[in-house]
Amino acid sequence: MPRQGEAMSYLRASILVVDDQPIIRMCLSELLSDHGYGVRSARDGFSALAEIGKEVPDLIVSDLNMPGMSGFELLSVVRRRFPSIPVIAMSSQFSGVELPPGVAADAFYEKGVDPCILLQIVENVTHAITLRLIDQTRLSVPIWIPSNGHDPPGEPYVMVICSQCLRSFPQGIGVGSGPIHHTNCLHCHNPIQYAIVHTSVAA
Repeated sequence: MPRQGEAMSYLRASILVVDDQPIIRMCLSELLSDHGYGVRSARDGFSALAEIGKEVPDLIVSDLNMPGMSGFELLSVVRRRFPSIPVIAMSSQFSGVELPPGVAADAFYEKGVDPCILLQIVENVTHAITLRLIDQTRLSVPIWIPSNGHDPPGEPYVMVICSQCLRSFPQGIGVGSGPIHHTNCLHCHNPIQYAIVHTSVAA
């Protein structure tokens, strides 16, 4: 528990925890609450956006692999709609402290390791909130979209929604050199970066 003099500082930060596993949401919420943070939780990306609509949090801690709207998609939406909200991504499918390529987050926590590490990451990020500068590079993150299967000839494709004109168009999945793909909107020619979410049941 924080000392009396620290409580007000910590309580300035409200945190939204997003994870599809109830036990993880409960444990992380209790951990952060015990250290003075105001905590709400959401079970997936859609419910997280609903919570943000009710009250914008100071910080989001989100799993990356969730059914429905994945964490990859959620964080991409948050970067565009709420670029001032700092984000910590978490997953058991990546190791270390480095952000996975293309993930629109400020920090990364490997699920399953010492929770004290998460607390330290949260503290570092919340202490930097007042120093955040919103620049254009923070908005240059890819759109994370689910694969849509195969077209009639059997070629894999995705449906891309342009962030500029909001129109959608199919895009064939070619052999790329990395996780981030580039294309132009078929309607307004806006340049688009996108990455593909491969559905997984793993946490």
